[in-house]
Amino acid sequence: MENFKEIIPIANEIIKKHYLCDFCLGRLFSKKLNLFSDKLLGKKIKQRLSISSKNCYICKDLFTTIPWYLKKMTEVSNGYEFSSFVVGTKIKPSIVDRDDYVRSKFKLRGVDGVKTGITHELSKQFSKKTKKNIDFLDPDLTFTIDFKDQLCQIRSKQLFLQGRYTKEKRGLSQKQKSCENCSGRGCRVCNFHGLTDFTSVEGEISKILFDVFGGTIAKFTWIGGEDKSSLVLGSGRPFFVRLQNPIKRKKIFRKSIKTNSIIINNFKIISDAPKQSLAFDSLIEISVTTEKEVNSSSLKKLKMLISSPIVIYENSGKRSEKRIFDVFFKKKSKNQFLLTIRAEGGLPVKRFVIGDNVVPGISQILDTCCNCETFDFLEIKMITNN
Repeated sequence: MENFKEIIPIANEIIKKHYLCDFCLGRLFSKKLNLFSDKLLGKKIKQRLSISSKNCYICKDLFTTIPWYLKKMTEVSNGYEFSSFVVGTKIKPSIVDRDDYVRSKFKLRGVDGVKTGITHELSKQFSKKTKKNIDFLDPDLTFTIDFKDQLCQIRSKQLFLQGRYTKEKRGLSQKQKSCENCSGRGCRVCNFHGLTDFTSVEGEISKILFDVFGGTIAKFTWIGGEDKSSLVLGSGRPFFVRLQNPIKRKKIFRKSIKTNSIIINNFKIISDAPKQSLAFDSLIEISVTTEKEVNSSSLKKLKMLISSPIVIYENSGKRSEKRIFDVFFKKKSKNQFLLTIRAEGGLPVKRFVIGDNVVPGISQILDTCCNCETFDFLEIKMITNN
């Protein structure tokens, strides 16, 4: 093995000046010899040079602590479902400085640093022990090993899910109030969930997720929103959710899940959440009361809503437009009627009825003060480019 013979003189020179452990010595030459095990190469070099063991100049025998950290990694990952992992490490700067000094002094180029070496060895041994794959790009678990403070921390890759919910009883809010102690960031008071309770659509869905997968905070992306008094019917409102630090990763849900107040349909794990807002339209039934009596012929004026966009003005000065595609109405009494519209997602329904910085509004068209008693979603349709 010619290349091995070539490294012996320089290895001997290094060892005379600074004793190195098998791992650190082998690491200085393993790439040059295209060998995988730093430890075995270092041991072979020492056998050739008849070197006895001493304290390692570079790592101060840090590599001897690997079995202890492997045990810690096994303990903290117990119960987690994962097929891949990655390890990150923190070591004392003085170790890195000594390693840089040796590599510079003996002009050793293209050699992995000591931090890379110990990370590689820890990853290799954990992979062998657990039969799990090392994945640098998208691992299920990320370990952070702090050799400086003797800590082993773990983070699980977030899960993405989607589904639809229907709400057939009034009185349930869509969103849950955040924990007052941490403002939703997660703390011991809220068991790191960021929520005060589970008494909303968000809360009830979150509770299912925490019960099934574990995890900490659930972040929702809603396809539109409704009032506490609104119903959500038809196939339901679509939603997406990102669950942080799940313990379990695999679950096939029933087609329909019933909670105390909602029904969740087609709940499933997906590969990723939408990166931008999704277009949708809604079929909305609005119960409108009027200050003056409105007859059926006056209600026909509402058909004009289809011909031009609805302009919405915000206090910030922002202006947006929404379209209404269909208009249906049914007179209930002299001062009440049902208005059913199919509208572009994001129309502020109550403001639209009152005419609060929304042009044209129902009150303007009918020339009387109108009020939205309730508004219910009969159907919500996502608009895709497919």
